[in-house]
Amino acid sequence: MRTGLLTDGGYPYATGESRLWCDRLVRGLEQHEFDVYALSRSAHQEAAGRVELPPQVRRVRTWTEPVTGRPYGRRDRRRFAGHFGELAAAVCGGGPDFAAGLYGLAELARERGGLHTALRSETALRTLESACRAPGANRTVQAAGVPDHLAFAGLVERALRPLSLDWYTEDGLGAVDLCHATAGGTAALPGLLAKRFFGVPLLVTEYGVQLRSHFLAGGDRSAPVRALLASFHRALAAEVYGQAAVITPGNTHARRWQEKCGADPAKLRTVYPGMEAARFAAVGDGTDAGDPATLVWVGRIEPAKDLISLLHAFAEVRREEPGAVLRIVGAPAEGPEGAAYLAHCRALAAQLFPDEAAGAHAVGSNPVAFDEIGGPETPELADAYAGGAVVVLSSVVEGFPVSLVEAMFCGRATVSTDVGAVVEVIGGTGLVVPPRNPRALADACLALLRDPARRERLGAAARARALELFTVEQNLAAFHGIYLDLISHCPVRRAPEHDTGEPRPFAYPAESHVPGNWAAGGGGAARTPSWAEPEPAGAGASSGTGAAGGGAGAVPGAAQAGAVPSVVRAGAVPVSRAAGTAAVTGEGRR
Repeated sequence: MRTGLLTDGGYPYATGESRLWCDRLVRGLEQHEFDVYALSRSAHQEAAGRVELPPQVRRVRTWTEPVTGRPYGRRDRRRFAGHFGELAAAVCGGGPDFAAGLYGLAELARERGGLHTALRSETALRTLESACRAPGANRTVQAAGVPDHLAFAGLVERALRPLSLDWYTEDGLGAVDLCHATAGGTAALPGLLAKRFFGVPLLVTEYGVQLRSHFLAGGDRSAPVRALLASFHRALAAEVYGQAAVITPGNTHARRWQEKCGADPAKLRTVYPGMEAARFAAVGDGTDAGDPATLVWVGRIEPAKDLISLLHAFAEVRREEPGAVLRIVGAPAEGPEGAAYLAHCRALAAQLFPDEAAGAHAVGSNPVAFDEIGGPETPELADAYAGGAVVVLSSVVEGFPVSLVEAMFCGRATVSTDVGAVVEVIGGTGLVVPPRNPRALADACLALLRDPARRERLGAAARARALELFTVEQNLAAFHGIYLDLISHCPVRRAPEHDTGEPRPFAYPAESHVPGNWAAGGGGAARTPSWAEPEPAGAGASSGTGAAGGGAGAVPGAAQAGAVPSVVRAGAVPVSRAAGTAAVTGEGRR
């Protein structure tokens, strides 16, 4: 099978969120071919380079600048205004014409180019302004001014750039058997157009729902711009979910979001992310249960992780267990905000826990330690989990909790907050408390610190659950099955066999390609099985010799590409050539 892998901000580059699981997918499904189509190429990614690609990756096509094209003439301007007007009306008032406007713009870009220029033109601004002021438009949108129109037009132009790419040709996305989008939203736009222009089935995988991310990331935009942008991405998500043949959320939390956004539950199949269990095997299979007085937190240091509540909870733990220690292992999030949040956490830790010394002549130390992976204390990620007996997650916002799964692979008992997919992942093998509740978090940590036997039971159950559900092997097996299931319902578009020129599904029986002389008869050449040969003209469907009496001459499988195996008609029973032309009796059927 030839798969077009649509990535956004990751694979095949050495940086990006989807890089790891995409690389595992491509390497694990080595029996298939992959064409990688990568969006959102940046200078930072180019500088970091690409990962080493396996031989099954036939080619990589990356983001290119949109095709400029010549300026639109009067007819094309009217055509653009009509399609963009449909899209803008749907965004501003929730109308039904979003898909018509989107595909109209895509066809215009494919034929004429220059769409990115038109989306920033005065025509686009006037069309958007008219849609915002039209009767029935959203009340927040009606308050939009010229700066808001300019800001939204720029954001939409950026989001719709995939419409202008040169990927939509017979030897591009038209040549693949399946499009697999590794994210929803804008990343799935090439897959939508491949289905629109060439009928290629679309598979969408979302480990983090893009629409949810847009809702959470409000930024410093004005209220009208936020409302317009949310409506645009909601309509785009509904179209992607509607056109996708199968949608694979990474957890039930993401699945609920997709259903609320209009996804058909019959299309949804939960596939958990696959993670490397081998790197944690030494800790998980070992006998060392870690320091019984140490709590460990692992992750990216940012406000969503709510380390402030964790530090206040640890203050409660220290009042009950003065010997307890907290290790915070991780790096700050990128940008000045991440560094500022880390500095704030360090300052709070120094304020809550002044350096303490065991005696008058001992050097004081702080019970809260901040480390990074690769440092002298934690050279490897597994060492971070090996150093403590209890792993803590204090997040207020979380998708799929990767650090919890890593702790489960290590056989560690966990205390976590009830956010995102935490309860689904833990499944009763750890303690779960409400978010933003330091007292409850402290009580749960104390309960495990004081009960070694309970820690051991929970840790063993957690490791068994992680090995069953969250390994790379189960992830690859799930996607392999989905690939085959999708392609079994779609015709092979490369070899039309009908007289009308329409494709014929399963035109080539798989058995006809098996080499060797297994089909009986003389000679050493490979032969087509008798039941895969065409039925003689005028032969009855219930004839006993229809399957077995296929004649003496071997017919190559390629020559019989259009033949429908007689075994699928009227329940004919396949009979070996050794049976000659004997009729199939009732006893034989039994």
